[in-house]
Amino acid sequence: MAVEAFRQLVIVFTGAVTGTETVNAANNANSPGEIEIRTLASGANTITVPTSGTVATAVTLIPPVGNVNLITLKGVAGDTGVALHLTDPTTIALGAAVTTFVLNAAATVTGIRLIWS
Repeated sequence: MAVEAFRQLVIVFTGAVTGTETVNAANNANSPGEIEIRTLASGANTITVPTSGTVATAVTLIPPVGNVNLITLKGVAGDTGVALHLTDPTTIALGAAVTTFVLNAAATVTGIRLIWS
């Protein structure tokens, strides 16, 4: 059975600036609709984008509550990369040609969730 994914980013401002910004991502009618719970080893961890007849257009990374270990997103292991927030979720829209990316962990990270949409 096909899985369709709808992604939306909602930012709500309060205080000196008030307002709500809602940004809709393109719908994915052929989403993997998968949630993975993984353990990242210390160092480079190559993450493979799921296929098997589906097309992942995004991944949301949710570090475990209380995570204290740096996680860096990289295209390949040798990249400088971008340090991710230790505990806040991050959603990354994936280009059609992306088959893998790297999450580099400063130490073991147990229980990071990857939601493929």
